[in-house]
Amino acid sequence: MKLKDIYSLAVKMGIEADPRGKEGVAKLLARRKKEYDELPASKQKEFDLEDFHNPYTDSRIFLGNPNLEVDCVMAGIDINAAEVLLADRLNQKGKGIDLLWTHHPEGASLASLHEVMDVQADIWAKYGVPINIAEGVMHDRIREVQRKISPVNHAEAVDAARLLGLAFMGTHTITDNLVHTYMEQLFAKAKPETVGDVLDILKKEPEYQEASKGKAGPVIFAGDAHNRAGRVAPIEFTGGTEPSPVIYEKLAAAGVGTVVGMHAGEEHRKEAMKYHINLVIAGHMSSDSLGMNLLLDAIEKRGVAIIPCSGLIRVKRMRQ
Repeated sequence: MKLKDIYSLAVKMGIEADPRGKEGVAKLLARRKKEYDELPASKQKEFDLEDFHNPYTDSRIFLGNPNLEVDCVMAGIDINAAEVLLADRLNQKGKGIDLLWTHHPEGASLASLHEVMDVQADIWAKYGVPINIAEGVMHDRIREVQRKISPVNHAEAVDAARLLGLAFMGTHTITDNLVHTYMEQLFAKAKPETVGDVLDILKKEPEYQEASKGKAGPVIFAGDAHNRAGRVAPIEFTGGTEPSPVIYEKLAAAGVGTVVGMHAGEEHRKEAMKYHINLVIAGHMSSDSLGMNLLLDAIEKRGVAIIPCSGLIRVKRMRQ
């Protein structure tokens, strides 16, 4: 596959799995075009024109000729300078890696991580939180994440790949959307009765089985296995990073009984307990792996070899 075709397929699948639906994504892209048209010429020069086509600023081709023929990909949850050097060393041994593929963003995509967080408000609205409240809660959290990411060395891995002549791309929210939709469908079908059932459902997935072997499997952060689950909301799988802990009060008022997510901080656990919400954490690297696997399967079907690295638990569902 050509690099541009891999990228286009990734964006297409991310949009198809977007919690806002295709219509919601189309409205978002239209708003961005309007914002661009209203900018003065000096500001338009700073605008990323890819925003007209790809709604996920944290998912981009960082380096590489779009017409590059890709036969082999080294894919990982994180591709840092060490993984770039690893790919170069593997190529010296004849692996023929054409493309580095990271889940977590690097470069400008990392610097703009906060720009994808708006989707969280739409997800909460689906579970009964009024959209004005959801957006209000998100506003401060987005600015907080922007400030936190601002001083990071965004370009380190991209610079390393450039010096070694390696193509490099990332799909963060794209693959988070895939695991989000997968989880929504999984729990809608399974209809767990208890929090223990929620845990059991997760542990049937091979990524979480493998993570459990490494002591990083699904765990109950708040609540008890014997608690009735109530309305299960797998709402912390996409949207850039963790939400504001304030949202647990709003979710409790909306009738959510159990929240399922990738990861959560101590403050989130305390807020969940305060409002009697069960909080089940599926696992970070394992959840990211599940989302990546759903996309990598589509690429591998088209004849591209995948070399997993950096925490990626490669599981193929192509025959399921």
